[in-house]
Order: sequence, then C-alpha cells, then structure tokens
Amino acid sequence: MLIASCQSGAALAERVVSRYEELLSERGASREVGYLEAVDFQFSDGETCVRLERDVSGHDVFLMQALHDPASERSVDENYVAFMIAARAFREWGASHVTGVLPYLAYARQDKPTRSKREPTTCELMADLSIEAGLDRVVVWHPHTGRIHGYYGSVPVDGLQPLALFEKAYDALRGRDEVVAVAPDAGASKLITKFARGLGVSSAVAAKHRPRPEEAEVSEVMGDFSGKRAAIVLDDMISTGGTVEATIKKLVQDHGLEEIYLGVSHNLCSDEALERLRMLHERCGLRRMVVTDSIPQTEAYVELPFLEVRSLSDPLARVINRIHYNRPVETVVSPFRAAKGG
Repeated sequence: MLIASCQSGAALAERVVSRYEELLSERGASREVGYLEAVDFQFSDGETCVRLERDVSGHDVFLMQALHDPASERSVDENYVAFMIAARAFREWGASHVTGVLPYLAYARQDKPTRSKREPTTCELMADLSIEAGLDRVVVWHPHTGRIHGYYGSVPVDGLQPLALFEKAYDALRGRDEVVAVAPDAGASKLITKFARGLGVSSAVAAKHRPRPEEAEVSEVMGDFSGKRAAIVLDDMISTGGTVEATIKKLVQDHGLEEIYLGVSHNLCSDEALERLRMLHERCGLRRMVVTDSIPQTEAYVELPFLEVRSLSDPLARVINRIHYNRPVETVVSPFRAAKGG
C-alpha cells in the first residue's frame, strides 16, 4: 500500500499517514506507511508535471488531493489537473490500483444544468476525465449529491457521511428538550432527520429559494419551536454564507432562539462568509462552529474564537485500510486491520 499526495493535499495526507501508523501501533504492528508527498510541481510557464521518486509497480495507491485550497494560490482547476496527471503517472508506472481520496469534490454542484441556461453537466465531465486518467475508485467526504455515483459508472464511489462526526462534536446537547436540529434547506433534511434521531432532539427544515446564483432567501423554518432556545444547524458546505445567515436570522428573529451551533463539512473560506459568520457570532448568538479539514482552512478562519476544525484523518485512515484489505466500507468506525507487509 502507498499513500500519496499532490501539493494541496499534502497537509491532510500527512495527518492520515500519522493516524494510520498510530492505529497500526495500537494493534501491535509497528510499521511505517509508505508515503509520497507532493508529487506535482509547476514549470516556469505554468505547466504541471508529476514525478515519482520511487518505484510504484504493483502498489495499491491512495492519492490525496484538496481540490479547493484557499490557503494557497492554486486554483480548483490547477489542483484538479495536478490530480489527474498524478493518477496517470501512477498507472503508467505500474500501480495496480489508484484510489482518489478527494474529501471535497469540486464541481459536484454542477451536477445538472440550470434551467434555460444551456450549461453542461460538468460534474460528469470531471468524472470522465478522472477515469480516463486511470482512477479505479473515489473516496469523498459528504458529497453534495448522490448523482456522482452514476457519473463515475462502474468506478466505485465511497461517499462518507458526517453523522458520527457531528454527533460526537455536539454530544453535550444530547437529549435536551430545548434543542432543535435545523436543516437550512430541503437538501439537508435527510441528514438532519438522522442526526436529530441519533442525538435525541427534535428537527426542523428551512424553506429556501435562490433568486440569483449564490444568493439565498429563507421564507420560513418549519417545525415545532415551543420551549426551544438553542438550534444546531448542519449543512454540507458554506460558500458565501448566505444560506446559513438567512436561516440563523429566521431562527433568532421569528422563533426567539438564543444559542446557535453550526456544523459544516466543507468550508470554502470565502471573505464574504467570514464577515457573515463574525456578524452572526456578535449579533445572533452563534456560539460554536465545527468544520472539517476537507478543505485547508485559512488563517483568518482558524483564528475565529468560535470555530473548531475537526480532522478527517481518523475516518480516512480507517476507510483506506478497509479498501486496501477489500472489506466493505459501510461505516467509518469499523474495526481497523493491522497491515502485514505489502
């Protein structure tokens, strides 16, 4: 087995390797995990090149990349091209399998054309290109849509869900009658229903529409708010922060909630969202925000006093282990198997 990374995926990949070795040690298997770091670079004209500093023949490769990296100057497109070139390099030089570990799957929101706008289904195009590059499997954290399984065809897609992570993050609110879990739109309703059931609290759903791209309006939040004073809002991502802002303002202004807790799988670290979150903390009772490192967080976000970044190193290390040993990936808390050679 070999874990590898492109430049933008290196930070999380190092944490995954470290966690994998910890899990091996816990089971009495003292062994270093093979790791190739930041295999891509740019020539002076901007072209991307990938060079492998060791033989990879016969290896089961797990290639990690952060497709969106606001902590660097590399764009989504640059990171995607680097990822596909790296996948091709591993296949051309003898890797037996290449699994792409893409915690945040860029272009997943372009899964269908906007009505009357004559757009392509870009998510499917990126899947086609990745498969052509040599990808055998994809691991994604909290995918935006289930349609990606169809776009990758016969290539398995492991869409890991964040329920266990958010339940653990907000375990202190478990079973409290004054707490309600809120979906900021219909797309998050299934997640909220399962989360609320697991945490032992009630649930509600916001009615949202978009008058323009990346703008959101919430007309009402549907649910029983009698006796409620705190809300946990969960969503797959924050881009500009418009949906979260509209939902939280409705909860505070219309239902008198005093405490707001936020959980987000993918924080895109935009300047616009940063200002909105600061305002929500100062004026609308936003007490705590939990995000993951599926996207490298900028210093401005890390310094927010109410923000906590939870690493995906443990669930990703466990999933990589299960895939490597050809075991079903049904939950990220399944038993970990100690490696024996290879």
